[in-house]
Amino acid sequence: MTYNAVGTRENVKIIDQSVNKNMKVDILEYQKLLGSTDIYAAERMYYMNQQNIKVRQIAIYLTNDSVKVEPGAMSYFQGNLEMVSGVTAGNLLGRMFSGAVTGESAAQPEYRGTGMIVLEPSFKHFMVMELQQGEEIVVDKGMFYAAQGSVEVKPIMQKNVSSALLGGEGLFQMSLKGPGLAVLECAVPMCEIDIIELNNDVLKVDGNFAVLRTGNIDFTVERSAKTLLGSAVSGEGLVNVYRGTGQVWLAPTIKVYNTLSASFYASSAAANMNTSNSR
Repeated sequence: MTYNAVGTRENVKIIDQSVNKNMKVDILEYQKLLGSTDIYAAERMYYMNQQNIKVRQIAIYLTNDSVKVEPGAMSYFQGNLEMVSGVTAGNLLGRMFSGAVTGESAAQPEYRGTGMIVLEPSFKHFMVMELQQGEEIVVDKGMFYAAQGSVEVKPIMQKNVSSALLGGEGLFQMSLKGPGLAVLECAVPMCEIDIIELNNDVLKVDGNFAVLRTGNIDFTVERSAKTLLGSAVSGEGLVNVYRGTGQVWLAPTIKVYNTLSASFYASSAAANMNTSNSR
């Protein structure tokens, strides 16, 4: 049987596709949202469409394989598939603890068999990576979306206190180790990500906008200058430092979007307060 998440819907396009032996991943994109009957919502959607803020969706096709999915992300599935939670009495407490500290759920549903799984629509961007045998990436919390059953997904603890407390990444991050396909959810598109190649080198980043690093890169938080006075004069203070050989993926525009969002919400709050006071 042939499965197709797009079907006859002309408004939905496949914008990226990744395939290996037993699994295929399509990134679907709705060219426009056409169903609103609310004039105010339609106005917002018009400007969203002008800025490429579109609804995207992941379709996964399995052939005698399995896929782990972020809890709550499944929209529908078709075919000879069964869902298992992956949680047993023996590992429940450990999963609950790791879920509490990473922000990820304690139970990652796993779908096994042959068929199609379509995940929930989202305004975020998706990236699909194929990890080779033993290849590991460490991703920012909240980025994991789905992974082939052969990919090991687990929380890892920061190696030192400075990284955990001052780096903005938290005590734990998520490690994904191949082989297999992994789907990541990101706040920015791939065209706004700068992939920095390190060869026994050092990268210093002023801010929390490194979204991914390969597993052999060490992460610490350090002063930007050798002395406290130097750091104070430079105005930079602490920086995130990456050392080793591998890749670090940077998304500098995240800071811009966060600033715009903070400004909008601050203006809205002020406007609501003024309206309330005038009443």
